Amino acid sequence: MILLADSGSTKTVWALVDSNGTKFFRTGGINPYFSTSKEITDLLKNELTIDHSIDFVHFYGAGCTPEKASTVAVALMEYFKTDAVEVESDLLAAAHSLCKDGEGIACILGTGSNSCYYDRKNIVKNIPSLGYVLGDEGSGSHLGKKFLSGILKSLLPYPIIQDFKNTYQLNMEEIINSVYCKAFPNRFMAKFAPFMLKHINNPEIRELVESCFDEFISRNVLQYEKAYSVPVHFTGNIAFNFKENLQNVLKKYNLHQGKITKEPLPELIEYYRKKYLL
Repeated sequence: MILLADSGSTKTVWALVDSNGTKFFRTGGINPYFSTSKEITDLLKNELTIDHSIDFVHFYGAGCTPEKASTVAVALMEYFKTDAVEVESDLLAAAHSLCKDGEGIACILGTGSNSCYYDRKNIVKNIPSLGYVLGDEGSGSHLGKKFLSGILKSLLPYPIIQDFKNTYQLNMEEIINSVYCKAFPNRFMAKFAPFMLKHINNPEIRELVESCFDEFISRNVLQYEKAYSVPVHFTGNIAFNFKENLQNVLKKYNLHQGKITKEPLPELIEYYRKKYLL
């Protein structure tokens, strides 16, 4: 029996997998940049109850860099009483789930964005994401930033601006304060993606969204030497919900579209079922 985990800063989804099926559990997010090993162990004790013997734990999470992965690993070994623990990045989760045992470029388009070239076994190259200030092209925060700028500068159609004001009841001062003074401005900007999706048939909104995807492709995907010869895969809410717009940009660049999924965990389960012959 194996345990898989797909974790972000706000939530973790656990999948207990054996030959009989899969059981899912949820806990709070686990990010070693924000929590110590003891804090992670305490969270598991309070929120996770698994009454099974675990053969192996595969944990994928945001912030699980080579330098920080041990913080999570120590907590998992303490809680599950086993050394059979592997902690990897959310980017490798994307590569395993999207590429499986094949070669390809794996991309994440969610609140933030990231990408890598995967050679069937390892991440060989990663164009750095650089976060929402210097990068994160094509992400929810990037779309939201361009959208809010268009709202505040009155560059978008009047009906959309009015619908925005009626929907969110936010003035300029409140928006500026949320972006520049409050915690998690990237999440604040990304939360307007559903509103943009509602208006995606508007030419200005469609152009805005596709321009953000264009930036992601041109500034990230095309930096990989094999961009035109291997499939380009995507996972994440933004990629999945704006699939048609993303496909338009991929066609523009004549790229080989691979999978576009909402989240990596379902495909990860299949990856490990094959690996462990479950």
